[in-house]
Amino acid sequence: MQVKNSLWSKVLAIGAVVGLLTLVLARIGFLVDERRGRQQEAIQSVQQSQAGAQSVMGPWLHRACVEEWEVEVGEGKERRLQTERREFRLQQAAQDLKVQSFATAESRYRGLFKVNGFLGRLDLDAQWPSLAALEPKAEVRGSRLTCGPITLTLAVADTRGVQRAELKLNGQAYPVSAGTEHPKYARGLHAPVALATNAGPLQAQLSLDLRGTGRLEFVPAAAQTEWDLKSDWPHPSFGGRFLPVQRDVSEEGFHAVWRVSELASSAARDVAQGTAMCVGEVGGNPYTEDAGSVRDNPNCLDSLAVSFIDPINPYVLADRAVKYGLLFVALTFVAVALTEVLGRARVRRVHPVQYALVGLALSLFFMLLLALSEHLLFEIAYAAASVACAGVLAVYGAHMLGGWRAGAAFGAALGGLYGLMYVLLTREQTALVVGTIGLFAAVAAVMLLTRKLDWYRLFDDLSAPRVRTE
Repeated sequence: MQVKNSLWSKVLAIGAVVGLLTLVLARIGFLVDERRGRQQEAIQSVQQSQAGAQSVMGPWLHRACVEEWEVEVGEGKERRLQTERREFRLQQAAQDLKVQSFATAESRYRGLFKVNGFLGRLDLDAQWPSLAALEPKAEVRGSRLTCGPITLTLAVADTRGVQRAELKLNGQAYPVSAGTEHPKYARGLHAPVALATNAGPLQAQLSLDLRGTGRLEFVPAAAQTEWDLKSDWPHPSFGGRFLPVQRDVSEEGFHAVWRVSELASSAARDVAQGTAMCVGEVGGNPYTEDAGSVRDNPNCLDSLAVSFIDPINPYVLADRAVKYGLLFVALTFVAVALTEVLGRARVRRVHPVQYALVGLALSLFFMLLLALSEHLLFEIAYAAASVACAGVLAVYGAHMLGGWRAGAAFGAALGGLYGLMYVLLTREQTALVVGTIGLFAAVAAVMLLTRKLDWYRLFDDLSAPRVRTE
């Protein structure tokens, strides 16, 4: 009875070790979340001091008008004329809008944290065949109509990023002023258009240098919109309501082309109704492909968008690695127990304290990975952390298991597990199938290696006193 109690005590002790390691891994996970929060603070700091995610809309034409008329009020001697008025705004989107643009990546740093920014050059060419839609029409017979000048407006999400703006209307240069003179879209640029509504077609050419952080969007507020964007950033994430019809991504950068008509997008009509121009900010998870996406929000204007992401973000990958931590420890413990069982004639009996030390070394791997990845490329940090931990555990395993051959095999097995984990971390699309196949292979290997064991006799043998060999 005492022998059986001793065996079960060891099992319970190992279970307690696993519980303590779960707490250790949870604390490391909290540390990863803290560092990710610090990274988010760095991004917000750059946005506050430079410019945030950018969205551009326009150019479009509008003018403010007032209609006044007289109505009789009161009766008898109190009868008098009272002036009524109606304020309204006429707007006209471009018939054809073509945008040629190039975005140069600009990285900013706050301490250890990298923030992806850009400097974009946008050349917009907008055409209106006629300005007749800006001619006011009276709703009351005999009323008086007065309208302000026609104004060309370009809305920008964060005007702090505007570096330069040059405008030509029908080939003639026009000065550009800050603000939009529009109540719904206050941020941006505007220029009065000294043309009558019967002046014929209008062509506007606007050149804009725009700086931003993380994400660039364009609202297709025209009957026909074409946006051609080139950049030297090799890791774009395309979002918004429409994906590009053409795209080419390489190590040197990317080239994308969007073409959207008013048949597919209601952006031009929504601008007339004052629908909000939302901006996909670099929030929450700043470097993933769904960063700040607002493409599914029906209360926002349609947009074409690209995010300048880092596909290998050390904090995202470290967080994902910690989630595999408990499984990693469990597989290692199974390997140690299996070695102890199958080599019971040659291998030393492993004490629960030794299990605890092995598990602690495995857990500290994730903290070492996090610390190194803040200073090195993730691939190099992962290789250094895995080699260090596998090497230490191989040396320790040689003494724990009673031989250098067993220790080398233990270290090699850990190296294989680290390699499998790296595949799981970097192959997001195939992580599930790779992980499932790896687990199935591990279970199948245990079943094959132990298929001839007599477990009742094995427990009796493991409970019996044994002679240790050096």
